Amino acid sequence: MAEAVALAKLHSVAEVDRALGVAAIAGRFAENDLISILSYQAGLESVEPSRATEQHSLQPGTSAWSSFGITNDKDEH
Repeated sequence: MAEAVALAKLHSVAEVDRALGVAAIAGRFAENDLISILSYQAGLESVEPSRATEQHSLQPGTSAWSSFGITNDKDEH
């Protein structure tokens, strides 16, 4: 919050408030996250955080595990 107060002296209170809202939604409160959000928002009318969906995620799927635990009759002989 000290960073937000300091930034409110350089930016408008509304801009800092909007950046705090975006930070809260995105879960971004590490060092310099707020200033990064403020820098990105400069000149934009509205900013919504983007979230990756299952179709657009970098997380690998679980299809490699689909046959886990399934035995093959050929393997038992």
